[in-house]
Amino acid sequence: MSNNFLVFSGTRSKYLAEKICRELGMPLGNLQTTFFADGEFEVCYEETVRGRDVFLVQSTFAPADNMMELLLMIDAAKRASAKTINAVIPYFGWARQDRKDKPRVSIGAKLVADILSVAGIDRLITMDLHADQEQGFFDIPVDHLYASTIMLPYIKQMQLENLCIATPDVGGSKRANAYAKYLDCPFVICNKQRVKANEVAAMQVIGDVEGMDVLLVDDIVDTAGTITIAANLMREKGARSVRAMASHCIMSGPADERVNNSALEEIIFTDTIPYHGNCSKVKQISCAGLLAETIRRVMAGESISSQYIL
Repeated sequence: MSNNFLVFSGTRSKYLAEKICRELGMPLGNLQTTFFADGEFEVCYEETVRGRDVFLVQSTFAPADNMMELLLMIDAAKRASAKTINAVIPYFGWARQDRKDKPRVSIGAKLVADILSVAGIDRLITMDLHADQEQGFFDIPVDHLYASTIMLPYIKQMQLENLCIATPDVGGSKRANAYAKYLDCPFVICNKQRVKANEVAAMQVIGDVEGMDVLLVDDIVDTAGTITIAANLMREKGARSVRAMASHCIMSGPADERVNNSALEEIIFTDTIPYHGNCSKVKQISCAGLLAETIRRVMAGESISSQYIL
């Protein structure tokens, strides 16, 4: 593997970039972000990137400022004659806006893809997009990683006696069904109806969870409304225990309180987004090793997909 590459991080993803660099056995690149009094900021590389392959780590949670900082990092690297610019976006903000599902709305995921491409990235590394087809919004290579690579070994370590995989909505049935097939266990679906974003009107369970240790699988948990309603419903239907697992820990607004007051015994995330709440049921497992291995394979010209479990 060529060692002629550097890893840099935006302000809010430095915690994860440092873990990635420890896995790679290299220091995190020196990048300075200067903030002005009105909230504007600029970025500056404190070391040369000329002719180097650069990897820019930045999730776009609390998305606007983080996305703008990433764009400035890309622009600065391009103007400093970096050989290639690789955006590592573990959590891709705006991914929920992947289609025009009602009149006169934007498709935010496509717009962000266009902005990143115009800014000058040569490759995108991301994890668990809200919809797989969003890879097609880019005209550059996209390495779409799956949290299942680290989640499935963790599930096996839990050694749940009567494991049952569940999805809190029909949209996540493909992911949950893949987990169930790999683990050779039952699979149930929750069917929900929304009145508006972040608000569930009604939910039904399709399948039998009597006496089962249910594990709800999803890609993101935002306000935790859906996941906690599903968990409470599972207990009402006779589940012995209920846990949840999701890739991205948004946990905004009333999420902590809802999880604390729910039937969930625990909820497990990766660390694509840092968790700063006060819910004792929240656990995080690191995706740094997976991201570091992907960077190593990109630089070595090796297969990315061979590290997938599903």
